[in-house]
Amino acid sequence: MSDTETSVTITHHPHGKGGKYIAEIAGESATGYLEWEPGGSDDVRVATHTVVPKSIGGRGIAGLLVDALIADAREEGFRIVPQCWYVAKKFDANPDWADLRA
Repeated sequence: MSDTETSVTITHHPHGKGGKYIAEIAGESATGYLEWEPGGSDDVRVATHTVVPKSIGGRGIAGLLVDALIADAREEGFRIVPQCWYVAKKFDANPDWADLRA
């Protein structure tokens, strides 16, 4: 595990019918996030935005946010529409996630 991974806490915050994964980094005031919204059925979520401010960029934060979404999809049984370009890129780089793509 890298130093970045050990200093990052990712939490999921449901909001209305959607939600947001937030990455907090020890010693930093800036946070990164991945937003999602419902995808038309209970088992589909649309990943709409992944944002990591430049001040905390280059540390793999966006990838950790996507990993949290993927872990929840596996555990909770939902599929993902990767509308966000970064999430789509991660899906393309991880063919073992194909079963989670809606």
